[in-house]
Amino acid sequence: MVKGKKKSNEPSGRKITLKMAKNALKVTVDGKRRLDLSNMAIATFPKCILKLCDVDELDLSRNLLKKIPDTIDKFVNLRLLDLHSNHLEQVPAAISRLHNLYSLNLCNNHLTASGLPHELGLLRNLRVLNLGMNRIETLPPSVAALKELRELGLFNNLLTHLPKCIQNLPKLQKLNVKSNPIPTDDPQEVDHIQRVECLYLVREDCLCTDCLKRCKEEREKLDSRMSDASTLKKSIFAGLITPNSVAQENQAVWR
Repeated sequence: MVKGKKKSNEPSGRKITLKMAKNALKVTVDGKRRLDLSNMAIATFPKCILKLCDVDELDLSRNLLKKIPDTIDKFVNLRLLDLHSNHLEQVPAAISRLHNLYSLNLCNNHLTASGLPHELGLLRNLRVLNLGMNRIETLPPSVAALKELRELGLFNNLLTHLPKCIQNLPKLQKLNVKSNPIPTDDPQEVDHIQRVECLYLVREDCLCTDCLKRCKEEREKLDSRMSDASTLKKSIFAGLITPNSVAQENQAVWR
């Protein structure tokens, strides 16, 4: 009697060879080497691509990956890492050793707060971080160390409040917290700026005198009516002005 093979718990997926990976190499318009292995039904991180670890950009998005190995730190030149639309539940601490990383896209995975390593704050050159469409309840406090961060995507998560660490991101320009269960007051009693889910932030010195005056007047009116919870939200954006009446209402939501 021939025994059937024991079923593996590992997801089946497409096997990537070194030849296939080399054929996926591209050169960007600014002369950077990009390894594009997106949308190829890859279920396991291809070990063969470690032989191409000198690339500047790595795209493994839209695959079936559940885990990224610690060997990701071999890609020391990476400035962009795109892992969106996989099945990741954990981000390895080794990712913090990619000191040249400029953009990290982890959107549309299965990440929770426990899946984000404290070492994430060591990515001191990170400008863009997309954590949207996950299951994140809060952020690790170490995110406050990302002093170069300009864009942060937290949309479609499980946030019930805005993480305090955001107040320590001096260069943050775009924040998307759309579609989170963040409680708000009665819409009839709350000013419009309290109900928006996506905020466009600028520093005070970027506004003209008239616009700055108008924003401060609106904020002073808002302060007098804010609840304790709303006051906490305001303190997170200390030093930043939200030009709700100045910004174009039809501006595309960043994602």
